[in-house]
Amino acid sequence: MMKYFKKISLSLLSLLVLITWILSPIQVNAAKDPQTLGDLKNELATLKQKKATNEANKHSAENKIKANEQAITNAEYEITKAEGEIEEAEAKIEDSNVKIEELKEQTEKLLIFLQQMKNENEYLEYISGASTMTDLMMRISAVEQITSYNQDFLKRLEDLIKQNEQLKIDLAEKQKGLQGKIVNYQAAIQSLYGDIESYDKFTLDIDTQIKTMQSQVDAYVKLCANSPKAYLGDAELLSDCNSVPYNAGWLKPLNSGVITSTIGSRWGSYHNALDIGGNKEGTSIYAAAAGTVAGIVYRYRCGGNMVYINVNVGGKKYTTYYYHLLSVNVSVGQTVTQNTVIGTVGGSSTARSNGGYDSCTTGAHLHFGVANGYYTGTINKANVITPPGFPNSKGYRFKSRTDYYG
Repeated sequence: MMKYFKKISLSLLSLLVLITWILSPIQVNAAKDPQTLGDLKNELATLKQKKATNEANKHSAENKIKANEQAITNAEYEITKAEGEIEEAEAKIEDSNVKIEELKEQTEKLLIFLQQMKNENEYLEYISGASTMTDLMMRISAVEQITSYNQDFLKRLEDLIKQNEQLKIDLAEKQKGLQGKIVNYQAAIQSLYGDIESYDKFTLDIDTQIKTMQSQVDAYVKLCANSPKAYLGDAELLSDCNSVPYNAGWLKPLNSGVITSTIGSRWGSYHNALDIGGNKEGTSIYAAAAGTVAGIVYRYRCGGNMVYINVNVGGKKYTTYYYHLLSVNVSVGQTVTQNTVIGTVGGSSTARSNGGYDSCTTGAHLHFGVANGYYTGTINKANVITPPGFPNSKGYRFKSRTDYYG
């Protein structure tokens, strides 16, 4: 019975632990926007370090290309050298074959002559006084020695031919191996050039970010120097430096338009704003609410020219953001009103498909978003909201800045 109660107790304890684990809050790491002047400066330093690392990687790739090019040169030299050695081996083989034929012919004649000397006719010649017995024996011995030497030399020549034939095979294999190495070196060089192209693109991108961040740092250094909490230095909150005007309500950022894309998942990624079409490039874009320009990004590869404005509407803090601008008419730290033209509609001539730099647009439109809280750049999607006065639905049209949905 006790064992039964122990089993129930253990089961209940396990269940309680499981329920506690399920109900425990899950920690999510969200992207953090800089809160203090020091944070902003640290972001700038981080970007500069990334650029330095990228430049070092590019330099390393360039050195590897040079090393592979030298390896190709060395391999080509070895191939040429092997070709010469093969030709030399072929010449030796041909020369040996000629000598072999000559020796064979000479040896055959000597053997015939030797055979003739051993015949009775030779003795008859000796008897008839043609030669002495000693001369005859010496001639037979000499012929036998020459014949033996020729046969030994013939064998050496045949061995030499075999060696040269094997040398040709070995050299051909060496050439084949070197050609394979050259192909690998060329593939490595091609890959490294691809890496360098990526590093160059990254440099263009990081340079834009550094320029943007530097302008933000410079602007906030001036703003924070004139705030009541300037004594805090780099620990001063950006929100304390930024005097954001109060708004009673919202206006549309354009005089008219139609929603062509909504907030949410799109093509495997998150779309953090409404796309507003129906306007040609160069159309004026207004601030949806009065505020302070907190950040500007120029010619970003996905978003083009982008403007971030911190606003206060009804006592709540928001960041409004405008992407794919053809031109930007404001600067970081500038206070804007709802009648300020912050820029103009872009997205067509700036599109990568039309020869531009922006890969995230195919036609003229405004990417307009609103997020809770103050940001100077990257928006935390958890704080993205549907812009007040708009539905998050495709096809919605408005004909004036005061049209308000809802």
